[in-house]
Amino acid sequence: MSKLSFISAADLAAALASMPEADDAAASLARARQEQLTKPVGSLGRLEELAIWMASWQGQEKPQLENPACLVFAGNHGVAARGVSAYPPEVTFQMVMNFEAGGAAINQLTNLADATLKVTALDLDTPTQDFTQTAAMTEAECCAALQAGADAVPDNADMVLVGEMGIGNTTAAAAVCNAVFGGAATDWIGPGTGVDDKGMAIKKETVTTAIALHGDNQTSAFECLRTVGGRELAAIAGAVIEARHRGIPVLLDGYISTAAASALTRDNPAALDHAIISHVSMEPGHKRLAEKLNQRPVLDLDLRLGEASGAAIALLIVRAALATHNGMATFGEAGVSTAS
Repeated sequence: MSKLSFISAADLAAALASMPEADDAAASLARARQEQLTKPVGSLGRLEELAIWMASWQGQEKPQLENPACLVFAGNHGVAARGVSAYPPEVTFQMVMNFEAGGAAINQLTNLADATLKVTALDLDTPTQDFTQTAAMTEAECCAALQAGADAVPDNADMVLVGEMGIGNTTAAAAVCNAVFGGAATDWIGPGTGVDDKGMAIKKETVTTAIALHGDNQTSAFECLRTVGGRELAAIAGAVIEARHRGIPVLLDGYISTAAASALTRDNPAALDHAIISHVSMEPGHKRLAEKLNQRPVLDLDLRLGEASGAAIALLIVRAALATHNGMATFGEAGVSTAS
């Protein structure tokens, strides 16, 4: 059951103003444990960092991964009609059916990583508005999408992975990044599903026009999502802030998921302390976005699929981090001499 309720824009602002912090005491215990395990200090590199980060958000020296939940949100975009994608909008619905039939990449990866998969389709028959003409969503529509994301987080989840499906959503992601971090449209757009030079020109024009139209109003996380986002982007943001209020660590997927979550930093720069970018996407804006968020993605595998596919692979790395952190013997337990 959600801890958060989104009735108005003010509810998101309030949730972002009152977020729980990491448990520093648990992190200190985990760090001390790492220094006593049968290995040179720091020799497991990023795995050690991940274990300590998990401890800080689960509030225990030995964090667990018993119920990781992968949440995929699907939505359709009015700007798709402008030709910003190589695929038609009906592919969103078709891929949701594929998810439910078990035939997509994310089905295989969540099975491998032992995570539950929940797919939430958000009014696919009603695309958002073309945000070059008006706001993508009304306040009520944006609140409903935020709530759908918050409600999707299972009661027993000990980690949340977020991903998406939505034709046209790399354009929405670019527009959100442009709204939050500034710069030019060309800093944030990319080929997405594989558009050609003409498609890239349309993307540039679309994002530039949208920022010119809405820029004066994009002073909050809510307005960035409402004006140029999409239902699935707002749902991701809702799931991420819900997880924060429950003390659940989050694995963000690629460009779109990171962009959606990054809108939260418009109100609070620390909004994503509990979230890690799972991989750096082939989408050009994602590396820039990770730098803006001062994050180092866990993986770099040239992925650009979405669906939370990179997050599911990164979950395997987090499992490795916890297996070594929790299962290794200390020097004392193993009777191994420490370094002099």
